[in-house]
Amino acid sequence: MKIGILGAGSIGCHVGGMLAASGSAPVLVGRAAMGARLSHGIELTGRDGRRALAAPGSFHFAEDPAALGGCEVILVCVKSEATRRSGELLASVVQPEATVVSLQNGVSNANLIRQCLPGRPVLAGVVGFNVAQIGASRFHRGTEGDLVIEAGGAGESLVRLLLAAGLPAHASDDIRAVQWGKLIQNLNNAVNALSGLPLKRQLSIRPYRQVLAATIREARTVLAAAGISPARIGRVGPALLAPVLELPDWLFVRLAAGMLRIDAEARSSMADDLERGRVSEIDWLNGEISALGRRYGIATPANDRIIELVKAAFAAEAPRSYSGEALRRAVLSPRA
Repeated sequence: MKIGILGAGSIGCHVGGMLAASGSAPVLVGRAAMGARLSHGIELTGRDGRRALAAPGSFHFAEDPAALGGCEVILVCVKSEATRRSGELLASVVQPEATVVSLQNGVSNANLIRQCLPGRPVLAGVVGFNVAQIGASRFHRGTEGDLVIEAGGAGESLVRLLLAAGLPAHASDDIRAVQWGKLIQNLNNAVNALSGLPLKRQLSIRPYRQVLAATIREARTVLAAAGISPARIGRVGPALLAPVLELPDWLFVRLAAGMLRIDAEARSSMADDLERGRVSEIDWLNGEISALGRRYGIATPANDRIIELVKAAFAAEAPRSYSGEALRRAVLSPRA
């Protein structure tokens, strides 16, 4: 199976690098600057101690998406704001029978790709782990979690290939539930970005967790109104997540120790985007909750406020980081 990856960022390089190290010879498409960084190979590491190296000749890097033309499966790993443009590019270069898999945040990207590729096989996917770029060419998986691929078509074959490459992966018959479950977890991306702290430290501070709990409660309310049952992702299910997050610090670190099994320096992808001056994915995360709330006439003030703060931070119109108490006041008591 010839694999192509559109979007050579943290996730694309980690997945592509692991595939390359196992002999799959993938095609990676990304920016010229990343190609230069990978000219001496890709180093892959994980919190479980695994290490692998994709030598320079084990993968092909290109800037032009036309390089994906001979691929049987294309993994789309671009940021959500680039999905439509990526779909349009793929429509002009990939084989009609090629399977396209969205490995992106949010719940809308696969459908957007399907609009650009009518009649083509498109599968949704979920990335359950965090990847950090360390130095020029090391991509480190700092949290637990699987790659989840929509079942059907080439999905099962792709899962077998990912497993053979040392990547945790499985197929799902209900990928929509998995996507919403992951989105609930990803509501912390914005909180983490606004904290300016590594994930482990941020989750250890109760006021940040209280803000996250408020956004999760709103999410569960609007999802219930829409008849959507999010899947359990991680060690704590959606129904218990908010109450657990609101526990006092001393109790949280004891009862929810599994949630803190994160590398000390791991951060959310949104925190990296803020630091690197990129576009925020907030509209595809908290924005999905706010949009669903408007559709069903349900107020989502915590998510709405987080969206405002993130957009202001990315536009350099407001603080880029808040203490836990300052963020709690700004989100939960905005008029205080």
